Amino acid sequence: MSERPLTILFWPESAYGPTNQCIGIGKVLLDRGHRVVFAAESSWKGRLSPLGFEEELVDLAAPPEDASGDDDAGAFWKEFIRETAPEFRKPTVDQLTTFIQPTFQALIDGAMYCEPRLREIIERVKPDVVVEDNVICFPATVTADAPFVRIVSCNPLEMNGPGVAPAFSGYAQDDPSAWPAFRAEYERTHREMWEAFNAFVMESGAPALPDLEFIHTSDHANLYVYPQEADYTAERPLDSTWTRMDSSVRTTDEPYTIPAEVTDRPEGSALIYLSLGSLGSADVELMRRLIDVLGRTPHRFIVSKGPQHTEYELADNMVGAEFVPQTRIIPEVDLVITHGGNNTTTESLHFGKPMILLPLFWDQYDNAQRMDELGFGRRLATYAFTDQEMTEALDALLNDTDLRERMAAMSRQIQARNGTQVGADVIERVARAYADSR
Repeated sequence: MSERPLTILFWPESAYGPTNQCIGIGKVLLDRGHRVVFAAESSWKGRLSPLGFEEELVDLAAPPEDASGDDDAGAFWKEFIRETAPEFRKPTVDQLTTFIQPTFQALIDGAMYCEPRLREIIERVKPDVVVEDNVICFPATVTADAPFVRIVSCNPLEMNGPGVAPAFSGYAQDDPSAWPAFRAEYERTHREMWEAFNAFVMESGAPALPDLEFIHTSDHANLYVYPQEADYTAERPLDSTWTRMDSSVRTTDEPYTIPAEVTDRPEGSALIYLSLGSLGSADVELMRRLIDVLGRTPHRFIVSKGPQHTEYELADNMVGAEFVPQTRIIPEVDLVITHGGNNTTTESLHFGKPMILLPLFWDQYDNAQRMDELGFGRRLATYAFTDQEMTEALDALLNDTDLRERMAAMSRQIQARNGTQVGADVIERVARAYADSR
């Protein structure tokens, strides 16, 4: 068996969650001496190479004529989310029409546009494995000579089944009464789009997609990111191609010293991290509401302000910045207030921190519901919570000694399972088998 360094090509969705998740695994593979290349949407230019990765940039749409070339990372989706934000106030079943279907269509448009570029990159890089962390198929990754590994870094309801609530619904696992209606509405709103995309996939030389699914399962290996303690495998078993990474916490975040303004706090007050993600924090009205309510509590807060950071001011009991090194901050706080993105949710569990969850879109509802029904956090109505509901949730979670002890023990178990190493092992095994067969 050859021990030559392998070439591993990552193709993550152009959002912070999937990209940061791939960075965590990629760093492990890089440290093992392999060549790690990121095919990344163009707004990530210059953000991956300082970490030791090679960058191959991909446009998901024709660049505007006045493009400056210095967009924020993930700008493609930030702009889309900003335009669609009013839909987040609707029930999840209504969002199937107004948000989920348009989001899939935008992803499909990007996949169709960038197909020639991806094929060019794969031909030139000649990877030993292609790793895709996305929610739709890019035919170039499936038809490459190298094997394809899929990563699911969304809530694992994405691997659907009759025994679990439908993805994107946020419905309770112990009450299936509304599941059939949601699934029927999903089919009504997505069938025509799926048929057109499936035709494109097959015309591009890839196998047909599973019915009403937008991405293939790999025959070689599939990975997903979710702790065992919160997983749905009892209700929806997975076949042997699937491997769970309990967490995928990157080690590339810069060190962070907690400012004295929030470390020096009154007795009995807590240190809390507030992040609605790079996309959720673009809702300035919502951020202002949270700052108003939380600013009147005795606690201290570190705030990830996001791309609209100049549009609002923090309260006196808060510090923050546009970007903060999340994986350095979560271990130091007592509680996390989050939109329920999969990265923040699994990182909070990795470090044993309870959560207040304010879901906005996609799988955030599913994560919020799962944390609430398992007792790891409280789900609140993002745009309708009252001041009293927020303060009561803070008090209940911060004063629950049994919960803190239970989550601390769970944190030790999750960290011992070492998700990034597990993921890297699977990818390395698939790539090595292919390299040795050539």
